[in-house]
Formats: sequence, structure tokens, C-alpha cells
Amino acid sequence: MRTHLLTPLLALLLATAAGATVAPQAAAPDFTLRTADGRNLRLQEQRGQVVMVNFWASWCGPCKQEVPQLNRLYDKYRAAGFVLLGVNIDDDAMAATHATARWGVKFPVLLDGDKTVTRLYDLGSMPATVLIDRDGRVRYLHRGYREGAEDEYERQIRELVKE
Repeated sequence: MRTHLLTPLLALLLATAAGATVAPQAAAPDFTLRTADGRNLRLQEQRGQVVMVNFWASWCGPCKQEVPQLNRLYDKYRAAGFVLLGVNIDDDAMAATHATARWGVKFPVLLDGDKTVTRLYDLGSMPATVLIDRDGRVRYLHRGYREGAEDEYERQIRELVKE
């Protein structure tokens, strides 16, 4: 086996052994979800872009606090090949739609009311953020949100956009 294949394979084996489905350097699990405006969006179709997938809920205080920072990053980097997808986990799509409007969310919101994608990614906290490189590999995982985390997000986005 070639050395450059060993690290992603090892990460995947460790993630599988630990019961996690997402690990750095592993392929991001593909999914298709309906957007808040009724279209279907597939992660695989974003290949070639740097993708941030942010899992959130209308009842999550830190999620609401994070939205203005995510909007700023989305506005700043989308012309450079950056895509931000908000995956809402509310049972009720109307709760997601109302929160999106109230909070002024600018990026696409995907609805995961049955939690299929949330279980697939199994990140265990809210909000949770995954950064995926242009080749579809998970590069960074963030669980929860604390003030100032957006500085780390921005550093990582800049790094991935430059690759």
C-alpha cells in the first residue's frame, strides 16, 4: 500500500472502530437533502468547492449566536469557491424556515427533519461544523460553538481555498 493512502485509510479505520462515521481525511459521507425553498441538493455535486456543513436547530442558542459570523464568512469567500450549507435538524420544517428568516441566514438551508444526515455524521453536539476540501475529504470538525471560533473557521477556509 502506498504511504499517501495509509493516512486516510488509518483515519477511516480508527473512526469506524470508535463508532464515528466522520473523521479528518476520510471521504465526507454523501447525502441529498431538500432545501428550505424546495430544491434537492446533493453534497457530491459540490465537489471542486470548499464546503462547510453547519448542523443547527432553531432552539439552539449558540447556533443563533453563530449565524452572523457564518453569514460574514459566506459573503467573504463564496466567490473564491466556498460553499456553506446549513443543515437544520428541527422536526418541524416551519421552525427552520421561521428561524432562517428571523436570524437573517444568507446561505442555503437544508432540512434534515428525520435526522438521517445528522445520524450519518454523528457529531454529538449542536451546532456542529464540518469543513470539506475540494476533493470531498473531511478536513476539520468543530463541535459546539464558542465566541471567537469564527477566527479558526476563517483560517481553515483560507487554507482550503488556496489549495
